Amino acid sequence: MLSYPALESHAANPTTSLEKIQTVVVIFAENRSFDNLYNGFPGADTFADKPLSQFAQLDRDGSVLPELPPIWGGLTGRGMPDPVTQAMTAHLPNHPFRVDDPQGFNRPLNILTHDLWHRYYQNQMQINDGRNDMFVAWADSGAMPMSYWDGSKMEMWQVARKYTLADHFFMGAFGGSFLNHQWLACACAPYYPNADTSRAHPVISAVAPSGKALLVAPNSPKSALDGIPKFVRDGNLTPDFYAVNTMQPPYQPSGNAPADGQNPHFADPMQATTLPPQTAPTIGDRLTEKSITWAWYSGAWQDVLAHGNHYPSPDFQYHHQPYNYFLNYAPGTAARQEHLRDGGLAGNRFIHDIDHGTLPQVSFYKPQGNLNEHSGYADIESGDHHIASLIAHLEKSPQWPHMLVIVTYDENGGLWDHVSPPKGDRWGPGSRIPAIIISPYARRNYVDHTVQDTTSILKFLTERFHLRALDGLTTREQAIQTSTGHKLGDLTSALLPISQEGKGE
Repeated sequence: MLSYPALESHAANPTTSLEKIQTVVVIFAENRSFDNLYNGFPGADTFADKPLSQFAQLDRDGSVLPELPPIWGGLTGRGMPDPVTQAMTAHLPNHPFRVDDPQGFNRPLNILTHDLWHRYYQNQMQINDGRNDMFVAWADSGAMPMSYWDGSKMEMWQVARKYTLADHFFMGAFGGSFLNHQWLACACAPYYPNADTSRAHPVISAVAPSGKALLVAPNSPKSALDGIPKFVRDGNLTPDFYAVNTMQPPYQPSGNAPADGQNPHFADPMQATTLPPQTAPTIGDRLTEKSITWAWYSGAWQDVLAHGNHYPSPDFQYHHQPYNYFLNYAPGTAARQEHLRDGGLAGNRFIHDIDHGTLPQVSFYKPQGNLNEHSGYADIESGDHHIASLIAHLEKSPQWPHMLVIVTYDENGGLWDHVSPPKGDRWGPGSRIPAIIISPYARRNYVDHTVQDTTSILKFLTERFHLRALDGLTTREQAIQTSTGHKLGDLTSALLPISQEGKGE
């Protein structure tokens, strides 16, 4: 069994009284592993002080690759000037490489880089039962999963130094943004009833008997050095009809337009990728049960509804809006009007509510696409500056004295990390991601080693507001307890002991 740091208990080290935290803000960025941005962070578990040879990647047959494959299509994307071509990435040594290394590619944090597969089955295949040694083998981007940056140049690095950085925080579910946003909403995988007899039949995956890997196609390249792997059917649904890769919302805004003559607020239900409205309980439902005010602030929401989507700004991502998949928040409902709020372009409406002290008790904020740090269509620097600016506003908000903020990422974006995720349940947790806990009650200049994942946010909200636990939270807690011998963290290990509140450390 892998060994993980223990959670400091309330009894052994009493933390801040949760009743003092009256406003909770969750900022959900995109697609970065912990090592990709925070390698070398003081006191954190990173690979900076370890031999690089320790992290050699395996080929598809289990042998050690003699070198990394090229980055198929090149390192830089979307017409960036001074491109790093595929040929320039050939023959990299088989270990992590720094994108901004002055002696290497020397590209800054404000460039767009190649996007990577970040899908449910591939993530499990890359993790390879905790060895983290097949990220290159089961990627569509060659060497790109092994890339990282000098994150000390980021504004959020300095925020993490000021407050608490959690360095054993994992994405809630294997795979990509779609499932991990759903996980933040409901700790569940969405379901498509009778998918095998519906228009969705073609997007059901062909899966190995283990249930953790795709069936490899007979014509797939044998080696990662020879090309991108091919699968029999890499779909969006599991064989038992759970949606694990990107499906489109049943309501607008959606990547699927309305059908001719249909209600314009709906997506065409006959499209294979339109997910039927979901009915599982969400954390929003649980908050409403207790009359706790809450909202999902979506950057550029109203702009896209009014004017449509456009690149490069805001480059709105439909599948990043989890409540737009749920029947309780369908167009025309009072719940939609109350809880699904426009964050504004560049977050200006969210910032307005921060500055005026009118945030609800629980706020989730999703930056628009070009400000979320997602590889392929967003750069790190723009999103980093945007989130750091939000923190500066939050620290000056009238609600700040009784606030807790967590800044984290939905998932790893297909990027390698050297720390093995703990064994959990069928859905996760997946790879390690950054998480920063920011609050007047947070420990200062502290690294928290407690094992946590996206579910820990739901656990904190459940404990703080005395909610009924979601089934997925209960299942995940039991799985982590069995796997690690310790409870799943609930963010409170980042908080100051009561005797030190307001004093810092």
